Amino acid sequence: MTRLERLSRRRVPVEAVISAELARACAELSHELWRQIGLVINRRGVIEAVIVGTDRQVVIPPLARSRSGPRLLRGVRFIHTRLDDRLLTKDDLTDMALLRLDLIAALGVGARGEPASLALAHLLPPNPRGRAYEEWAPQSFQAFRCRCDHLVSSLEAEMTRVTPALRRTDGAVSALLVGCAEGRWADQEERLLECRDLAASRGIRVIGTVAQRLRRVNPRYVLGMGKMTEVSIQALQGGADLLIFDRDLTPTQLRALSELVEINVIDRTQLILDIFAARAHSRAGKIQVELAQLKYLLPRLSQSGTAFSRLGGGIGARGPGETKLETDLRRVRKRITHLEGKLRDVGRQREQQRPRRRRHGIPVVSIVGYANAGKSTLLNALTGSCVSARDQPFDTLDTVHRRCYLPSGRHVLLTDTVGFIRDLPRNLLEAFRTTLEDLRHADLLVHVVDATASDSDQQIRTVEHLLHELDLHRVARVMVMNKCDRLRPAEADALERRARALCVSAVRLDTLPPLRRAIADALDVRPPSAHAPAWNAVAASPVVTPVCAGP
Repeated sequence: MTRLERLSRRRVPVEAVISAELARACAELSHELWRQIGLVINRRGVIEAVIVGTDRQVVIPPLARSRSGPRLLRGVRFIHTRLDDRLLTKDDLTDMALLRLDLIAALGVGARGEPASLALAHLLPPNPRGRAYEEWAPQSFQAFRCRCDHLVSSLEAEMTRVTPALRRTDGAVSALLVGCAEGRWADQEERLLECRDLAASRGIRVIGTVAQRLRRVNPRYVLGMGKMTEVSIQALQGGADLLIFDRDLTPTQLRALSELVEINVIDRTQLILDIFAARAHSRAGKIQVELAQLKYLLPRLSQSGTAFSRLGGGIGARGPGETKLETDLRRVRKRITHLEGKLRDVGRQREQQRPRRRRHGIPVVSIVGYANAGKSTLLNALTGSCVSARDQPFDTLDTVHRRCYLPSGRHVLLTDTVGFIRDLPRNLLEAFRTTLEDLRHADLLVHVVDATASDSDQQIRTVEHLLHELDLHRVARVMVMNKCDRLRPAEADALERRARALCVSAVRLDTLPPLRRAIADALDVRPPSAHAPAWNAVAASPVVTPVCAGP
């Protein structure tokens, strides 16, 4: 033990991988103990940790995050002895990539306990050959030459030179998308494109994607260790600040991945919640988003130890008291209960507003559809409004009401709500039920579809499924294929016949009169209700989806 303690007090010249004296001491001690000995050395030559392993392996302990920069190498190297002919192994290279070590080296121990050979490997900047690391062939320890300080500084300088993200000073966040699915490649590509659009909508710069089809999801890391090593290296070479997975991660997976790659990891749900939090402006919207975020956070609170416990007061208090985790959980649950109460108040206020429309007999037409299908642009075109309609998902969160005039001169109340998306987070759907209640009281739904989307059929199925979950499948619908100005006339006609929908373009007003007539016809054929007067009956439009008796 005394000799091991002496090792930790030695210093290594900054230009050397390991000094000759330190190498001899490690080799002798490793030979006597017949165990591998590892050293964690920083760039100043200070030994931060001495690790004793078995004769086959040595496990690197958790390294201080303070020495890990957000994008470049960690600032420490790892040297360990080997008692057999195998010097650097696949596990060594994996540790080097995941921990972003400056370099890793293996010191071969001779038959009499002398340092016999030395092998070294280090990560590489992005290069045309696509190599992730360079492994030096084992050399005799006496003949080995390497200026460690020059090697590491040149590597970081080259990484900064060839990686634009490392030279940015505007504070923009860069991310690497990770796709992992068990279905078809086509579905995987669509999900990745959608995830890229979501990231861009939040102002995140995507530096690249990594995709893999899975036969079985790794319960801890989602992907296999080999693929995660590739992901870590690509994130380092591209200067990524975070990893975005295109699927929902369990709390265990999220925690394990964050510890493994040591950069921020988020999943698709967290990205969507972050977008909603940035876009919510109304009181109801902010309440709904915060409620969804807290429900997402509740099972993901990290475990705290009893060192952060709070002793209970009063007579009879026993044990360490309440842990910090329990305190946090109680506060989150209390906040959730409070927000749910406020959301019920918002719902009651909206219920009081609806009878006014019923007394005036104004029909309500709600626009629904997939995210970024052009719903807000269509509302602006039909009503002459100036609602924000940027080309990005979830630009509209709060319900918008505008008056729309029909060819007969009568008017309806046209509403626009939040867009739908595949695998919409359950917490978000539950939190936004108060906003989506407006759809339940609509006389007609206008289902807007992006005609240019490559997966428009999948988008239609997603919207129909969510409408069924919200018990809105019995409301009559008019299907509208938007953005048809980007299609050839023959393609638009074929799409109109196949989908039994109207082809329009929200940016061309001359295509909208048929839609106005279809809305008027649909409202005329709708059975009279308590809040909508019976209009003069006319022929029903062929694009109207009749009221369903069931799913």
